Formats: sequence, structure tokens, C-alpha cells
Amino acid sequence: MNVLITGANRGIGLGFVKHYLAQECDVWATYRSDIGGLADIDDDRLRTLQWDITVEKDDSFLQAMSLPGQLDLLINNAGIYGPKKAHGQAFDTITTETMQEVFEVDCVGALKVSQLLASRVIAARGVIANMSSKMGSSEDNTSGGCYAYRAAKAALVIVSRSMAMDLADDNVRVITLHPGWVSTDMTNHSGLIDVATSVAGLTKVISNVDHYQPGAFVAFDGKVVPY
Repeated sequence: MNVLITGANRGIGLGFVKHYLAQECDVWATYRSDIGGLADIDDDRLRTLQWDITVEKDDSFLQAMSLPGQLDLLINNAGIYGPKKAHGQAFDTITTETMQEVFEVDCVGALKVSQLLASRVIAARGVIANMSSKMGSSEDNTSGGCYAYRAAKAALVIVSRSMAMDLADDNVRVITLHPGWVSTDMTNHSGLIDVATSVAGLTKVISNVDHYQPGAFVAFDGKVVPY
């Protein structure tokens, strides 16, 4: 199985890489600037790609990177949080620039990557998994703040649903994921679960994608997230 994972140099993305390599998949792992934990993996089935998903690319870029003609699974994991809630994402401090920066990575970036790789996923009748967050659920928002991150992750849920509808006739399944509150750099390692637990649950959800509605928003524990 051919798998491409964005934002794969650390945290959940790196956890996905290790999981699918252990499943004897061929893995293409992307990173923006710092190769991070990917440098420590010695496996002939791993290919690493430097790819800033906010920069426009075309098919010649993919050919130069020797991507296969078929991708069974695309995981759009790359994302940023932006400024911390109290400093740059509160009602009084949020700026247009912060909103746009986070939205460009967390929502538009996933869409642009999917557009660029769509023909390869279609060729494999594969799966696109978009990493959102429960922070993007309006129903779950009881604390406010985090304007940019919440808005971008909420938008990704809708984008993901549209992708599911638009690619259904091509036999591509699309699902949106909530990883849980995971102990990573993004959460300052304050999460309730570790990366291995999150990835084990998320990969199970991906493998059971046909059990869910197209574009469903599903947590690592298999429960559908209301939004």
C-alpha cells in the first residue's frame, strides 16, 4: 500500500509514519523545513519530501519527487496552532494576519494537497484522511477563544465533506479525523493520551472508513464528533 503523510516530521504525523512502515507499506513523508524524527528512521520503504503546503506546486514537482502513480492513502496531517490563546487568539488580540496564516495551513493547505494528488488517489480508489480537531466543533466550544485555530479546523470539516461528495463517483473515500488531546509539541505535552494511542485509534478509523458516512468527522476512539 502506498501512503503519503504531510507534516510527518514529529508528533502524530511521525506516529503515522511508524505505524504504516510497521504494516510494510511504502510511505512518502513530507515536512516543511525540519526533517525532525524522520532522520532517525532507517527503512527503504520511507521516502522523505520537503514540501511547504502553502506554496503552490504542480505535477512536475511530484514527478521530480518520484511519487507513484497510485496513492492508496493520503493523510493531510500538516497543521499549525498559531499564537497561544491568551496572547494572540483571544477576542481582543486576534488579527487578520493570524486568521489568514492558520487558515492557509490548516484548511487551504489540505485542500491544495488533495487537489494536486487527486489523480493518484483516484487511480488507487483510495482514501483521503483530513486531520481536523474537536476544537473545530461549534457544539463542543464552551470556552471560546482560539479564533484562528477553531475557525480553520471547522472549515476543514466542511471542505472535507465537500471533497467526499465530489470524489464519491471516483470511488475515493474521504474522512475527517479528531486525534484526541494528544501529548505533543503543539500541546506542550499536556495531552491526555500519547501519540501511540491516538495513532492506533485513528488508523483503525481509517481502515473502517466504509462504516461511516462520506466525510464523517470521527474521533480516534471511533465516535462521530458533533459539529
